[in-house]
Amino acid sequence: MSKHLERDLEQLQRQILTLASMVEEAIYKSLQSLEKRDPLLAQEVINNDHAVDSLENEVYEECLKILALHQPVASDLRRIASVFMINTDLERMGDLAVDIAERTLALSPSEFDIMPDKLHRMTDLTTGMVRQSLDAFVNLDSRQARRVIRLDDEVDRYNAEIIQELIVKMKTNPEIVEAGISLFSATRHLERIADHATNIAEDVVYLVEGELVRHRPVTVEPE
Repeated sequence: MSKHLERDLEQLQRQILTLASMVEEAIYKSLQSLEKRDPLLAQEVINNDHAVDSLENEVYEECLKILALHQPVASDLRRIASVFMINTDLERMGDLAVDIAERTLALSPSEFDIMPDKLHRMTDLTTGMVRQSLDAFVNLDSRQARRVIRLDDEVDRYNAEIIQELIVKMKTNPEIVEAGISLFSATRHLERIADHATNIAEDVVYLVEGELVRHRPVTVEPE
């Protein structure tokens, strides 16, 4: 690897890790705004979205620059391809954090009372997946990445159960339909964040092992 390529790859790594930190913070704050009924925190997430979008564009342009200038091959090319895909997932996760924050603003204080208890557990599981997928990327740990992938089904199950609970509540009390729909949307956005965390974990497997596992069953080796 040339020194120029090594320098540019290090710069790319710094950029993608900065973006990951910004997105993780946005997700955390959006979910805190929903759970704690905090419209100011929700607005902060919305206001900061432009910074996420701007850095996502910088990472995209850096990937293209490296490809054009250095024409990398083998593991270096795989690394750039992985960053390219992770960059897209991070930007979409940031958008979903904004969507959740907007749902917080749509709810009046009294309407938060219908929030399902399982939403907190789904939140913990999803934020854990985000953290673990990013840790797997930083540490190039494909085994941890595979464990993250397996958690996605559990998030999907929580999502289905919460939606069913909200439907029952809305049928019982038509006055909460609007609030129920907002929470329905927030839950769906949370489930999509877990999907993108899964995508990142799959990209880590590709980066480390050279195996494309998207849309395929994934196994986890015993400890």
